[in-house]
Amino acid sequence: MLQRTLPSLAYALAAASGLDEALVSLAETLGESDRETTLVYLRVDPRGGLVRERLIARAGKVERLALETAVEQLPPSVLRVVQEGGSFVEVDDQPAAYARVLQVPEPEAGGLFLLRGIRAERQLVAILAVVEPKRVFGTRVTDRLGPLVSLFELAHARIIERDARHEAVHTLEAVTQRIHAEHEQRLAELEQRMTRQTTELQAEGDAAKIAREREEARRAEDARRAARQLAVLESQLTASIGQLEQAHIELHRRSEVLRQRTRTLYLLDRVLTIAANSATPRSLVDSLLALLGDDMQAQRCSIFLRRPDDGRLYLAAARGLPPEVPLGFTIELGRGIAGRVAASRAPLLVVDVAEASAHQLLKDDYMTSGSFISFPLVHHDALVGVVNLTNRVQRGLFVEEDVERVRLLGLVVSLVASEAQLPERLARNLL
Repeated sequence: MLQRTLPSLAYALAAASGLDEALVSLAETLGESDRETTLVYLRVDPRGGLVRERLIARAGKVERLALETAVEQLPPSVLRVVQEGGSFVEVDDQPAAYARVLQVPEPEAGGLFLLRGIRAERQLVAILAVVEPKRVFGTRVTDRLGPLVSLFELAHARIIERDARHEAVHTLEAVTQRIHAEHEQRLAELEQRMTRQTTELQAEGDAAKIAREREEARRAEDARRAARQLAVLESQLTASIGQLEQAHIELHRRSEVLRQRTRTLYLLDRVLTIAANSATPRSLVDSLLALLGDDMQAQRCSIFLRRPDDGRLYLAAARGLPPEVPLGFTIELGRGIAGRVAASRAPLLVVDVAEASAHQLLKDDYMTSGSFISFPLVHHDALVGVVNLTNRVQRGLFVEEDVERVRLLGLVVSLVASEAQLPERLARNLL
């Protein structure tokens, strides 16, 4: 079911025009596999640390309820995981009481109440709450909900950025219009004053020559003051134009980030398509490696999978490696770059080529020096394998954003490899 729902949810979230549509799409996708589980969205004010609103999607509509609940009321252990975001945490101490505090449907006896924080701009902006009934058989819904929520978080970030962009544009337009209106009003007042004074001087005649001269001097002083005021207004307008240009630059940057995330959604769909259309384990692993290498512009890349019998890693697919390194080549956990990353289950990033020459892991016989990424493939806390990327084509360097991109692709590749039993099936053909 997950392989069919992920692409449809990705397309629905990419087309969502707002938070309500995205939340309805996520709830409907969850309902296709489990109609008894309730999904609740809690909007958080990061400045005050308060839950301001509760949203529940039912029958294609979103029900809203205003709240004034402090996030600090959650248990400290649960609050810490929620503020970090990225994973669900179970409220196992008085779940019904905390559900009532957050105005969430209370779990039945033996049911589960789980929370997951959503972050934006390094702040907690929302909480996803899941109320799951007690089950005798089968896995928990939240164990299968991770990829769906990851897609929702990408769409959630896109919606927040788009709303912030619209708000910035509207604010700058309002400031520009206000300054322009004030400028026009001042000019109109000065013109009316000068016209009135000129008419009065013409009516006085020759007998009021001295008075006219005094009035002209005063008018000249007023003109000088008006010129100074006009200069101040022009300076304010110039500053506003500069702010508008900076805002356009920021909007362009955010549009570039949004384009990268849209590209990530496309790559997720490509991974699932490859999994559905590959007839053999060899074609599947080669297609996955080609997708990873092409997207990251890596001329040299490889995928190591874990052998089911002794837990060692074997080379399942490679591109750009020396010919003396054959497919099926095995390494032990803790040895070489791939072995150490597999043992620690933590990604390794080397950015600068100069620093890379002194990196201890470059003593491995099967890697070249330079910037590279080595990333573990893990599914349900089980090691699936390791993917290695190096020798980038254009910029030559990998950065932190590339690790996050590989992280999401690695999650889906691990899922596909596990579901297709790729390590076991391919091991029988190579070893």
